[in-house]
Amino acid sequence: MKHMSLIGKRVVIVAFLVLAVAVASSILYLRQPSPERQEIITAGEGFILRSPAFKEGERIPVKFTCDGVDVSPPLEWRGIPRNARSLAIIVEDIDAPAGIFTHWILYNIPANVEKIGENAIPPNAKEGINDFGRTGYTGPCPPSGKPHTYVFRLLALDLEGLAIKKTPNRDTFLNTIKGHIIAEARLTGIYSR
Repeated sequence: MKHMSLIGKRVVIVAFLVLAVAVASSILYLRQPSPERQEIITAGEGFILRSPAFKEGERIPVKFTCDGVDVSPPLEWRGIPRNARSLAIIVEDIDAPAGIFTHWILYNIPANVEKIGENAIPPNAKEGINDFGRTGYTGPCPPSGKPHTYVFRLLALDLEGLAIKKTPNRDTFLNTIKGHIIAEARLTGIYSR
């Protein structure tokens, strides 16, 4: 019995040690940022996106929505990482009933560009297909009720001249740039009807 008891104790100790190592490894893993987030942290926090048309968290003017002229707002940014080869913009409604709804994909923006005007895109830049099924910008157009949140994401990429054969939708675009995001700046606006 003593022999069995000693073996049992050893099994319990070994099991405890294995469990302790697994827990410690899990904690260390969870504290590490994802590869995408790690790239963003490495780039620094000086990458900023803003608009002369509205401030962070403010209501997006009607002009830039489906209730107005429905043109893209002017955007400005600073702090582009030195190793960026191009920039991209994606605009998403994060409160859409069916999940994230894409309003604009703009890519192949030269890395030396620091702003785009109202209803304009830089030379050689390309636009993707939004979730309305259209190429280009389609502004906020939520169902009536509570305000929706629109996130303008400016992505600094280590890729230049994305060669995508077909005009990309959100999934194709994000899969193409996966692992190539150096930094991301965000501007958030709200709109309701």
